Amino acid sequence: MNILTVTGTLSRTRWSRLDVRVLLAFAAIYFLWGATFLAIRIAVLEIPPFFTAGVRFLTAGVALYGFMRGAGEPGPSAAQWRSLTITALCMFVATYGALFWAEQYVPSGITSVIEATLPLITIAFEVFLFRQQPFRWRMLIAVVIGFLAVAWLLMKDGERSFGVLPCLAILAGGIAWSLGAVLTRSMPRPTSPALTAGAQMMLGGAVLLALAQARGELQPFPHIALRAGLALLYLIVGGSLLGFTAYVWLLARMSATKVASHAYVNPLVALALGYFVAGEQLTVRTIMASAFVLASVFLILTTPPAAPTPASEKAVS
Repeated sequence: MNILTVTGTLSRTRWSRLDVRVLLAFAAIYFLWGATFLAIRIAVLEIPPFFTAGVRFLTAGVALYGFMRGAGEPGPSAAQWRSLTITALCMFVATYGALFWAEQYVPSGITSVIEATLPLITIAFEVFLFRQQPFRWRMLIAVVIGFLAVAWLLMKDGERSFGVLPCLAILAGGIAWSLGAVLTRSMPRPTSPALTAGAQMMLGGAVLLALAQARGELQPFPHIALRAGLALLYLIVGGSLLGFTAYVWLLARMSATKVASHAYVNPLVALALGYFVAGEQLTVRTIMASAFVLASVFLILTTPPAAPTPASEKAVS
């Protein structure tokens, strides 16, 4: 066997190993994150919602932040801590406080479909409010289709078994998340995405626990049954630690558009788990409205980047 054959074999082995790792990472962000909606539903039906969210994010945030600091990442500066606090209030306190509260009343599959509008809200902020992206008709059409589908999903009829107010709370939380995501890009933050996320989760979790105390959720201290405890453990380990680690790892190796495909896979997983595992109702209207929402998200995520203008090309050169 000559050196070229040996080299080619080693190269194929290396790429095969890499492909398996990529496959596992995508499986994590598709299925681990898709299952978090059911895990939240199971947990908040037995444990107070703000307490549940606070324990999840404080535990995961301390673990992730501590790991990254131990790995040699420098700590945030004072200015970066201020930015992290603002974005944590938007992305974890407002968003997940509303989400965990609402899932007491809204099935996990429906919640996942409403949450799938996050890319639509974000692009609306970037295009129409902050002018960070140029206007394109394709984006406007996608946003309109997505929100009309959600409105159709929430229309009152004999099939709907959940209230509109909790759904609006989920949407409002999504607006807060998108605002935080857009602000993050223009605020000083650590260079490490994992350290940034760990700090945001840690801060958000602490505030959520303070809110739980203010709402009386800790008097008496909640009893955590085995089923709810396992769901909470899954949210910490599977949803926050393993899922996010896979997400960051993929972002360093794949295009952002490919990684963002989880936005239209997670609801499919959540709907399936809600129907087959939790016995949640799945109507024709739910299926059709979900399909329109996911189609609109697909339109957003597959929109090619705008060609640079002559002025921007000159600036780059």
